[in-house]
Order: sequence, then structure tokens, then C-alpha cells
Amino acid sequence: MSVVEQYARAHIVTDADILAEEQDAVPVVLRYDPEVDPRSVRVRLPGREAHEWTFSRSLLEQGLRAPAESGEIRVWPCGRVQAVVEFHSAHGVSVVQFESKALMRFLRRTYLAGAPVGAEAGVGRAARR
Repeated sequence: MSVVEQYARAHIVTDADILAEEQDAVPVVLRYDPEVDPRSVRVRLPGREAHEWTFSRSLLEQGLRAPAESGEIRVWPCGRVQAVVEFHSAHGVSVVQFESKALMRFLRRTYLAGAPVGAEAGVGRAARR
């Protein structure tokens, strides 16, 4: 099993740590490490202090088809070609808009690299690092 790391361009809709004049897409790191946790994916947002969120791989997959949430994380499709991931914390809310195909490509790569679909059943935790 191998680590999957993919860079994606995303729009930060709201985030106090991103400069207000930042209108272009920013680089976001998507990471899956089946050795650490075969049921989870990580998303690292840019900023003065990088924010990294860990949550269920199945939540990401479900959220590409219909609104889904678990704890501090919400994922939903936005039109035909975009998806939104919303991260809640004591510091506020970060809303990140991705192209759906980038997230689907990442998920496909995770299935090839690690635990099969369904191995993460029952996982609903979200953690912020």
C-alpha cells in the first residue's frame, strides 16, 4: 500500500487565514495514507498557519453525490462540476470549493492504493490538526 498525495486547485470561499484579496484558486493538498489510517483522508488548506483536516474517506465519496456531514465536516455537490467541503472549528468556518473531478480522481487513486471500498464503514470522526 502506498501514500497518495494530490494537489488540487480550490477556491476558499471563507477563511480568515487567507488574504482577502486572494481571488484565484489556491493549492490544496489531498492526502491518503493507508498505513496510518486506511479509512481516512486529509485535506491541508493554505494559510499563515496551514490547516489540516482528517475525515472519513466515505464521507468525501458520499458528499460528491448528495449532501453529507459528520461532526465538523460537511460535503455536498455544487452543480454538475463542483463540490463544496465545509470545515467548522472554534475559529470559524472554512468553505472550500473544488472541481468534482479532482476529488473523484483522488478517491480513485486511494482505492487503488489502499483499503477497499466498505472497509471504512462506521467511521464518522473528523479531526483537525
